[in-house]
Amino acid sequence: MPVALAAALDDFAVYLEVDRGTSDHTVRAYVGDVADLLRHAATQGAVTLDAVELSTLRSWLTVLSERGLARSTLARRGASARAFFDWARTTGRVVVDPSARLASPRVPRTLPTVLAVDAAARLLDVARDAADAGSADGEAPARLREWAAAELLYGAGVRVGELSGVDVDDVDLGDRTVRVLGKGDKERVVPFGVPAARAVRRWLDAGRPALVTARSGPALFLGDRGGRWGPRQVREAVHRLAAAAGVDDVAPHDLRHSAATHLLAGGSDLRSVQEILGHSSLATTQRYTHVTAERLRSSFEQAFPRA
Repeated sequence: MPVALAAALDDFAVYLEVDRGTSDHTVRAYVGDVADLLRHAATQGAVTLDAVELSTLRSWLTVLSERGLARSTLARRGASARAFFDWARTTGRVVVDPSARLASPRVPRTLPTVLAVDAAARLLDVARDAADAGSADGEAPARLREWAAAELLYGAGVRVGELSGVDVDDVDLGDRTVRVLGKGDKERVVPFGVPAARAVRRWLDAGRPALVTARSGPALFLGDRGGRWGPRQVREAVHRLAAAAGVDDVAPHDLRHSAATHLLAGGSDLRSVQEILGHSSLATTQRYTHVTAERLRSSFEQAFPRA
């Protein structure tokens, strides 16, 4: 990659990390997408950002499409390019933003996976029963951890990364709230119910002390070796619980989807659900109204004789 393009990419990464406080995962995604674009631009003869034109961006997306990339991936790549060149124009690195007229493939709206209320209850009951039986088979800490994590994922509607980042002092069992650090380093305090409080208390009393080591620090959830329990391990645990409960295979984020849908179906207003989930835009929360509407329609068509 030409020196000028590589330098711009490095500066963009610093901007995302320092100025915007973007998560490491998102920075990697943006930088990876833009690096691929700039390498393509270099093959087209571009050695500076000003040499990158709309036709360059379009040919890049065409090449990616011919590789068989999904529409959602192409849309994300296009969004990365627009973010990069908007930054480049704002900082004076280019005079004209070549991505301003770049159209990305329309991504069909897909509804998130949502468990029915009774299925979510069954999954959590299975987690609780396994925790109760854990003392007999020597698996008590791990089972208590899975139960408490599942209850918070559903009961507080938190993201899996937020759950992994929670410290002991972030949980207030008296008020039944948990403080989490969301996207963009935005902090919020989320309420949870009595079942989640009961599970977390048992984890703190009987599970966590059994796994604490010198490397544990303040982390609420600990792995088998005493370090902070990571998102990958949480996902594996949720998949196991879903299989044991005999419900649809779900990931941690699906429990969050389920919580949001059940809140709205139960009468919560959109603004409250937006605050609980930590969405920066109400439009993101509104998709759960579509989930609820779709499920109501499905139930109507199955049950009503004149549907």
